[in-house]
Amino acid sequence: MPIEITMPQLSDTMTEGTVVEWKKKEGEVVKSGEEIADIETDKATMPMEAFDDGTLAAILVKEGEKVAVGQVLAVLAAKGEDAAEIKKQYASGAGGAAASAAKPQAKEQDTSPGEEGSTRAAEEEKPERAQAAKAPAPAPEPQKPATKSDRIIASPLAKRMAEELGIDLSTIQGSGPGGRIVQKDIEAAAAGAMAKPQPAATPAAAAAPLPPRVTSGEKQVVPMTKMRATIAQRLQASKQNLPHFYETIDIDCEAVLDLRKKLNSILEKEGVRLSLADFIVKALAVSLQAHPTINATFDGQQITLHGDVNIGIAVALPNGLIVPVLRGVNQMGLKEIRQRTADLIERARQQKLKGEEMSGGTFTISNLGNFGIRQFTAIINPPEVAILAIGAAEKRAVVRGDQLVARTIMTVTLSADHRVIDGAAAAEFLQTFRRLMEEPAMMLV
Repeated sequence: MPIEITMPQLSDTMTEGTVVEWKKKEGEVVKSGEEIADIETDKATMPMEAFDDGTLAAILVKEGEKVAVGQVLAVLAAKGEDAAEIKKQYASGAGGAAASAAKPQAKEQDTSPGEEGSTRAAEEEKPERAQAAKAPAPAPEPQKPATKSDRIIASPLAKRMAEELGIDLSTIQGSGPGGRIVQKDIEAAAAGAMAKPQPAATPAAAAAPLPPRVTSGEKQVVPMTKMRATIAQRLQASKQNLPHFYETIDIDCEAVLDLRKKLNSILEKEGVRLSLADFIVKALAVSLQAHPTINATFDGQQITLHGDVNIGIAVALPNGLIVPVLRGVNQMGLKEIRQRTADLIERARQQKLKGEEMSGGTFTISNLGNFGIRQFTAIINPPEVAILAIGAAEKRAVVRGDQLVARTIMTVTLSADHRVIDGAAAAEFLQTFRRLMEEPAMMLV
């Protein structure tokens, strides 16, 4: 039966997408987990993966075309089917029967607007129901780690995680259907210290060339991209509809910088170098758990307090802004925060994030310290109720006792939604955050 590939919902706010580029051509063989197209959403351009093996029989949407979520983009011919015949059926509009039969596949690929995450997350969590329905399940056999000569069966997400963490898939015993290696197997291997040491940081890439100047006396009209239009709409709505208020505090960073220096000397052999931002994220995770009203979302009707801390990190792109979400920060140590943050930011700049990595945030930070910005205010990212703007940590003359001394001071400003957060609650949160940054050992208490 032909397999229809539909436009997936790659972000929680996505209602339509544009096919930027097809990675496969008609007649080519497609394997499960392969990237077959790049899709531009309202947030970024992201790869779309296939979830079945087959031959690409027909491409129904051309590059550059915009279609709604759930619309059929292409059709795969399953094993034993004639791809040319399937293409003729769809070209003549006779693919309706196949379409109805292929609906389970479409459901596997799409997620409903109320669900967070993407089709790859669904692939990770659900058994392969379609295959299980075709024949009775064989008697279970004892599982064993795959050998080099065996075919290693792993989900696309597991393969990507293994590659990023330096884990040899042949050493992993899969817990999924048929011994399939899934996300939790990779996480267990990493927790068991099976991952290889991280390589030393590579030299920074050369700076991107400057954009061409507009000729004197002329004008250049730049059309709004889907990302830029979404940013404009969401931030305008946030500023107009949310009663923002702001509180600013100065933090003495000398103690945390001393600790950072000591830890980096210890982690140098592993190729890990902590940044001040990693300590900020860790301190925020502890502070947000102590002040759950700040770690909340508000849909206009009810306030939801979250037990896990999912921190959105604003990342500037050449044509806009994207906010990847670092999930479960409250369960991470500083080393893991550094590794996962670096990975998220790098893939955000390459526009290779998955849908679930751009949704589900409970608090956001915007850091312009690297640009030398001393202080600024940020606009809240709904449905979150607060965002922290982080300025540069710089030497300033301050009074300690009766002495004027030079200390490294960082200014941060909290933007809060007054419908949910009162001024005193915001101030208490900032006090906790400052105490943890100035006495970093308290993060462990």
